[in-house]
Amino acid sequence: MDLADVTDELYSLDPSEFVAVRTARVKEAKAAGEKTLATEIGRLRKPTVVAWAVNTLARELPEEVAGLLQLGDALRDAQRHLSGADLRKLTGQRQQVVRAIAGKAGELAAERDHELGEGALREVGQTLHAALADPAVANLVRAGTLESAVSYSGFGPAGLSAVPTEARSDTDEQTAVETTTKRTTPRRTKADRSAKREAAERDLTAAKQALQEAQADLAAARTAADRARDDVDDIDRRIDELRDELDRAEQQRQFARTTERAASEAARKSERELERASRRVQKAQDGVDDLAD
Repeated sequence: MDLADVTDELYSLDPSEFVAVRTARVKEAKAAGEKTLATEIGRLRKPTVVAWAVNTLARELPEEVAGLLQLGDALRDAQRHLSGADLRKLTGQRQQVVRAIAGKAGELAAERDHELGEGALREVGQTLHAALADPAVANLVRAGTLESAVSYSGFGPAGLSAVPTEARSDTDEQTAVETTTKRTTPRRTKADRSAKREAAERDLTAAKQALQEAQADLAAARTAADRARDDVDDIDRRIDELRDELDRAEQQRQFARTTERAASEAARKSERELERASRRVQKAQDGVDDLAD
C-alpha cells in the first residue's frame, strides 16, 4: 500500500464512503508500522460534492476530459503568442465544451443519486475553466483527485482561487451544523434590511451579467453550429463527388479487366497458331531435305 494507490481509491469513492475508508486505511498503515504513510493518508480531505462530480467525470470520461485540457494548452499558447484571432476562436470553443462537459458531470452525478443544482453545475464549470487556465489544476482534474471546487477569473494561474464554501474540511461539517442550530434569529433592523437589499442588488447585477453572458454564448454557439453545418455540407458534397469518381474508376477498371482478358486470350490463340505454323515449317523443311538427299 502506498499513498498514490490510497489517494486514487479514496477519490474514486462516493463522498459518503470517504471518511470510513480513510480511517480504515490509516489503521492499516499504522498496523504495518508505516506511521508516516498513516499521517499522509489522514491529511487527505474528503471531496466536496462538486469536486467529487469533477473527479467522477475524469474517471468515467477520460478521453473527453483530456480533449478539454488540450484546448487549455492551445489557449495558453495563443495567449503567449498574442494570437487574437486564435484566442477568440478557442475562447468560444472553450465556453461550448465546458458547458457540455459540465452537463455530463451532472448526468453522471444524477446516475449516482447526487443531483447537482444550478449553483453546483456552475461551480463544476468554473473548476473546468480553472483547469484550462492552470496546469496544476489540470493535473488534479486529470487524476480525479480534486478536494474542492476552484473558481476562475480571467485566464492564467493568477486568476485562480479556491471557492471558500468548498474549502471546509469534513471534520468541521458537524460542528458547523451544530453551531447553526444554536444561533438565535437576529432582530430585523434597518441595517439588516439595508444589507439584504445590497445583497439582493448584487444578486440582480450578477444575474443580469449571467443573462448577458448566456445570450452571448448562445449567439456564439449558433454561429459555430452554422459554420459546422456548412462544413458538414461541404464535406458531404465532396464525398458525393468522390463517390462519383470512384464509380467511374470502378467502371474503367472493369472495362480494363475485360480488355485484358480478351487480349490475353488472343495472345494465347496467337501462340497456338505460331506453334502450328512452326511445326508446318519444320515438316516442309524436312521434306525438302529428304528430296535433296
